[in-house]
Amino acid sequence: MLLKIKGQQDFWIGIIFAVSGLAGLAIARGYAFGTAGRMGPGYFPTVISALLILLGLISIARGMVQDSAPIAPFNWKALSLITVSVLAFGWLLQGAGLIVALIVLTLVSAVASVRFRLGWKPVLGLVLLVVFCVAVFVKGLGVPMPLVGDWFTGLVPGFGA
Repeated sequence: MLLKIKGQQDFWIGIIFAVSGLAGLAIARGYAFGTAGRMGPGYFPTVISALLILLGLISIARGMVQDSAPIAPFNWKALSLITVSVLAFGWLLQGAGLIVALIVLTLVSAVASVRFRLGWKPVLGLVLLVVFCVAVFVKGLGVPMPLVGDWFTGLVPGFGA
């Protein structure tokens, strides 16, 4: 007896989640786990991977019993733009700084959506995102990321990397 997949989207995203979780477990296996009170480097990836596997199994089961829309054609433009935006962020971070890298990441990713229109609301959201990331990651957590990179330090007096 063959099982019928009723909900393709749920089933296949469940497969992707479960496989990603299994890959995460395999990678984290080599790290010390620790305890909840004294977490080792493998604790967080192991817990997240296990949750991802659980979510994947739930989604697979849901796809077997519940109808959902068929899988839409693959959106290569969106995949390409989002991939380029992440690569650009990594490349720009040291040279241009966190502020420019975040702006490029956000705008190039946003262009991937057919509904994106540049107006005052998206610009305000972008400014708030940059301020939030600077406040949390650089100021709050002390992550060593330059706000203004080497490319602009001579152009902007008072800002160093």
